[in-house]
Amino acid sequence: MKFADEFRDADLARALGARIAAESGDRHWKIMEVCGGHTHTIFKYGIEDLLPSNVELVHGPGCPVCVIPMGRLDDGIALARDPEVIFTCFGDLMRVPGANGSLLDAKAEGADVRMVYSPLDALKLAKENPDRKVVFYAIGFETTAPSTALTLLHARAQGVKNFFVFCNHVTIIPPMKAILDSPDLRLDAFLGPGHVSSVVGIRPYEFVTTTYNKPVVVVGFEPLDILQGVHMVMRQILEGRCEVENQYKRVVHDEGNPKSLEVLARVFSIRPHFEWRGLGFISQSALQLRDEFADHDAEKAFTVPGVRVADPKACQCGEVLKGVLKPWECKVFGTACTPETPIGTCMVSSEGACAAYYNFGRYSRSRDRERVLAGSAANGERG
Repeated sequence: MKFADEFRDADLARALGARIAAESGDRHWKIMEVCGGHTHTIFKYGIEDLLPSNVELVHGPGCPVCVIPMGRLDDGIALARDPEVIFTCFGDLMRVPGANGSLLDAKAEGADVRMVYSPLDALKLAKENPDRKVVFYAIGFETTAPSTALTLLHARAQGVKNFFVFCNHVTIIPPMKAILDSPDLRLDAFLGPGHVSSVVGIRPYEFVTTTYNKPVVVVGFEPLDILQGVHMVMRQILEGRCEVENQYKRVVHDEGNPKSLEVLARVFSIRPHFEWRGLGFISQSALQLRDEFADHDAEKAFTVPGVRVADPKACQCGEVLKGVLKPWECKVFGTACTPETPIGTCMVSSEGACAAYYNFGRYSRSRDRERVLAGSAANGERG
């Protein structure tokens, strides 16, 4: 497959892994891949097995389904149970457990819940069912927000009055700042998200280098992308540099996508605050519909409970999202919590870290355990 096979060359991957090993020295490197898509690439292709044991990759909060708190999911389920509503959402969201079941459970109990591949599918349903109210559960970072914005512009232009959006779009920069401000995690550098950066560009990450003195390299989603990104951040640190670099130039332009940014500004404004699973409330970290689109805003057209719901005590998705815990360190990982019987969002989503570990990471967990044991032994010696 042209432009894919080139980035999966095993010989090049082994050579790059050897180069990283030779240059890593004796220090311990801790690099966060922000995007859940990167986590799946890392485990699907065994990238950790190509890296030396002193180079550790940790996952971040870049899975859009995983970061939605249980209360916002319950709000969506409440909308879905309205007999006048056709509730639409992406497939990942349907199986995420709420306080009292999932959207799939609500569908089994009679709610009209339908999976769509884009918000335009939901708009089409609204035009085909003028006597029903069609709600689209909008979710995702700046990657998917432009498609929601364009759909709202189409709905307004076509005079579709029965189409509504329950907006849960979030932005990437505030959670990165929250992680950097957290005392729980020490990081050397970031592998920046490729999909989000195709919209926002690379300049928004400059605060990471100027304020926190951590290098950032925006990377793609193939094995060689990840390995090259790791090598690039290492070279920055070894050479005494601290910059935002763009490894994913075949897709990401430094200034982003001006047309996407323009449509986002036309349709959305920044919420004063929004709750994130595991990170709590983060100021100015999510989007809401502008007043001009109030007629399509589900939060204004319907009564939404808006009740905060605590995660199940057994679930440690919050710590996993912050990179504080590896998925296998959660007590219910792979036992009570599996993709077939998920307790938390990280085991459901196609970008969830727990799903990546469960599906692809079985052979890497022994190495992770060695790291944890080595760290515990070192702490004991220092004590």
